[in-house]
Amino acid sequence: MKSLMAFIFAFVMLASAATAQTNWVIDKSHTKIGFAVDHLVISEVEGYFRTFDGKVTSKGDDFQDATIEFSVDINSINTDNKDRDNHLRSDDFFNAEKYPKMTFKSTSFKKVKDKKYKLTGDLTIRNTTKRVDLDVTFNGIVKDPWGNTKAGFKITGELNRFDYGLKFNALTELGGAVVGEDVRLNINIEVDKK
Repeated sequence: MKSLMAFIFAFVMLASAATAQTNWVIDKSHTKIGFAVDHLVISEVEGYFRTFDGKVTSKGDDFQDATIEFSVDINSINTDNKDRDNHLRSDDFFNAEKYPKMTFKSTSFKKVKDKKYKLTGDLTIRNTTKRVDLDVTFNGIVKDPWGNTKAGFKITGELNRFDYGLKFNALTELGGAVVGEDVRLNINIEVDKK
């Protein structure tokens, strides 16, 4: 009877250890939510969001099947040009007054090979939610000089702004778009283990 009880106890402990979750929070001072879009067909404008929040929940240090939630304050957009930033906050683009947040919630995070992952989730901009697939490079885990455990990721992808109602579409006299349709994401994230 004792051996049966010991087996059951060991099984329960092993099962709970296998399902134990680790929570990670975004290190805002070492994270950048960046993007780039074509301008006048001949150049590129880059920008980023200053204010954001997010968390990651993993079952292991390889982050396989981790869940990611993220929100961005649209009013914090910065392209190093005040007039352009105000235009991006307007109804031509994000309509930050009515839709102040952009959110992302993962539905899948799968290892493809080595340090490469595929992140799939629901991205909501304005009042539109679409499924997006993003490429992720997992840069590893390290302890900083103060004993904190940190992990780093680089996320890239592309989305069509028209899909989310960002419809501003002025054309040059030659017919080229003033602002490109496709937005390239360039995101570097550092998370702290809690």
